[in-house]
Amino acid sequence: MDSEHQAGSPAIGRAAGLHPANRFESVYQEADLSQLASDDDLLSGQHRMPTEFLPDASRTIIRENDSPDVPFRYSVNPYRGCEHGCAYCYARPSHETLGLDAGLDFETKILVKRDAPDLLRRELGRSSWQGEPLMLSGVTDCYQPAERKLGLTRRCLEVMLESRQPATIVTKNALVLRDLDILVPMAQRRLIAVALSVTTLDADLARRLEPRTSTPEARLRAIGELSTAGVPVGVMVAPIIPGLNDEEIPAILHAASEAGAKSASFILLRLPFAVRPIFEDWLARCEPLKRERIEALIRATRGGRMNDPRLGSRMRGEGPYAEQIAKTFRVFAKRYNLNRELAKLDSTQFRPPRSPSGQMHMF
Repeated sequence: MDSEHQAGSPAIGRAAGLHPANRFESVYQEADLSQLASDDDLLSGQHRMPTEFLPDASRTIIRENDSPDVPFRYSVNPYRGCEHGCAYCYARPSHETLGLDAGLDFETKILVKRDAPDLLRRELGRSSWQGEPLMLSGVTDCYQPAERKLGLTRRCLEVMLESRQPATIVTKNALVLRDLDILVPMAQRRLIAVALSVTTLDADLARRLEPRTSTPEARLRAIGELSTAGVPVGVMVAPIIPGLNDEEIPAILHAASEAGAKSASFILLRLPFAVRPIFEDWLARCEPLKRERIEALIRATRGGRMNDPRLGSRMRGEGPYAEQIAKTFRVFAKRYNLNRELAKLDSTQFRPPRSPSGQMHMF
């Protein structure tokens, strides 16, 4: 597939400023817009990129993970690609396996698993399934903007409640509050835990770094309303970007604790494959004065590299600066009583849901 790279001219409302080459494709095409330099109307069209929703023909919905440094084994993702468009998103390279690119394609071409609830019902009904906890948003955010209209995550949660299937949710979107009528009865049965990811308390930085996510204020409000409703809720400070948001760790943990969070975790910035040029391009455009220092500090936590894919260190980094980040997090998580895990989910209540045909299971 041809791939365009339009450096220096970011699409409106998008964090990625380019179409990086797909590592699985042999053809790469870079757009030359110099002939449009004096045509404002045509350039305006180039800078506005609507979101396309494409059908996903996947025939399974539960995916198994065997990475020892990821805290879940099974995940469910109703969407591939994410309109939130976070400049740092580690999941971007997954789009390359679809013949698309990890840049603007990832946030403008969203594959939708419209039959996700039916697939989930079928797979939970298999005799081999024993109700192991599922992670919603193991790759992309299950409450991204498309969910407001399509409601696939909500319908999956309905299946989970019916079958007493435990699940965890990680999201950057306050849209999760829409489903309190499902989350509350799940929480009463110890079947659900939710984590809101808060990268920064600076609304302007969030809008540039995570252009289509909920504002930091809205995420803190979601933590508060979930907590008040009795839904176990924590905060993820993720990713921590050395030199950009690491100084906010104490303030984020304090704000989350005040809102009602009961636990906290963090992940250091990861820049696998095409995520690196996308993030470096974002730094050059959005934080030019801080770019050199940020890149130097990233290297200081990654053994001199911009990314370290090794299991065991990729989530936390290494070296004195990474240790300082971890220590700061531990100290303030303890101070604000966030150094604990949410209540363990209960898989013993699981029961197979009705089959897609509506018939009950006999055995």
